[in-house]
Amino acid sequence: MCATPLNEPSFRQSVDLMYNRAVALMDLPPGLEEKIRVCNATYTVRFGVRLRGQVHTFTGYRSVHSEHMEPVKGGIRFALAVDQDEVEALAALMTYKCALVEAPFGGSKGGLCVDPRQWDEHEIEQITRRFAYELIKRDLINPSQNVPAPDMGTGEREMAWIADQYQRMNTTDINARACVTGKPLNAGGISGRVEATGRGVQYALREFFRSAEDRAAAGLEGSLDGKRVIVQGLGNVGYHAAKFLQSEDGAIITGIIERDGALFNPAGLNVEAVREWIVKHGGVTGYPDANHFAEGASVLEEECDILIPAALEGVINLGNAHNIKARLIIEAANGPVTAGADDILRQKGTVIIPDMYANAGGVTVSYFEWVKNLSHIRFGRMQRRQEEARHQLIVDELERLDRHLGDAWSMTPDFKAQYLKGADELELVRSGLDDTMRIAYQSMREVWHGRDDVTDLRTAAYIVAIDRVAKSYRAKGL
Repeated sequence: MCATPLNEPSFRQSVDLMYNRAVALMDLPPGLEEKIRVCNATYTVRFGVRLRGQVHTFTGYRSVHSEHMEPVKGGIRFALAVDQDEVEALAALMTYKCALVEAPFGGSKGGLCVDPRQWDEHEIEQITRRFAYELIKRDLINPSQNVPAPDMGTGEREMAWIADQYQRMNTTDINARACVTGKPLNAGGISGRVEATGRGVQYALREFFRSAEDRAAAGLEGSLDGKRVIVQGLGNVGYHAAKFLQSEDGAIITGIIERDGALFNPAGLNVEAVREWIVKHGGVTGYPDANHFAEGASVLEEECDILIPAALEGVINLGNAHNIKARLIIEAANGPVTAGADDILRQKGTVIIPDMYANAGGVTVSYFEWVKNLSHIRFGRMQRRQEEARHQLIVDELERLDRHLGDAWSMTPDFKAQYLKGADELELVRSGLDDTMRIAYQSMREVWHGRDDVTDLRTAAYIVAIDRVAKSYRAKGL
């Protein structure tokens, strides 16, 4: 990846700059403006784990940005680049993200300075459990106070270990499974959580393309079908977003950027085949049927309709923003466009669907999982068969009419099968996510098009989110 220019604001500074830009357009009391901006608390832990015959010391963080609603919510990432500033910036984004999609959480984030690829599974389990222990004993993991989720470098496996560690330390807590989300299905997880963030990116793009006015703002026409898409990062989020856009919406994935370079093919890449190659070979190098670029970041500047940065912060910055040709950027990662680059792109007329909305699918479905764990019942269990029985009554009546009318009218077998099938948990989760992404987009869009002083979706998103947080604090008496 290209290096971030030295005069570029840090990720945390970018978040603050964007916050300040939105607040300048709002009528908030100065004290409340400061209260919402600052991070409430950050806990730093340094713990030792005996591995490979010696004690290794690891540094971890858990930051709580806002407790206007509790519990607070936010992922835990494992990466060597983790530091306090990054975790606090991500926690702030979580506050605004939850407010925007109306998930009843405050914002939090966690991180551990570790490269998961340097350790085997048993060692990572030991490290994860010890980190969880340090947080749990301080109530920084708790179903009613602080609920983590997966992030970069973590997944279902780590969440299952954290949940088990919490249960070991809180044996009488009936809601123990709700202490963390993103768990495997057999450990209290929910259908659709693994692909939730990528699915949310797809739903966000669909909602954008429903509006002719918004498409025109980006210089685009028609639907997602045939649109050229470049994806930076084919991890969990990028892979699922690219897969769904290609297989369900007809988008053409022309570029895929990874750690060891990038693939580019104007005719389109097979996302599944590339993913399988990466899993097998550890990168995109050597993949056939595409041009390979050793300097992967250069592909960010190729011609395309939609650019999806889905991995790292600051990949679009002052160094390359002028060369970005995409008409629409959707931030599947957190903070992939710096504040400086954001200014340049807005002046160029590039439309950016901001991270706090675009990647909110993960926290939305995490919210559903948390509710499932607290209610101790899977979605659809009570109503699915009743729904099917009611549909059967209608089908039986239609079949009676079919027999009476003869060849004049009949149901197709495909309609009958689809209509009779009651919604299972996965379908209900997708329905809830789609509804959430649609409503959140419309709340941003209303500000974007309804105010002369708001010219972009990011500022609109911040205004909506900050206003909701402010109202929560006022309701508390602040």
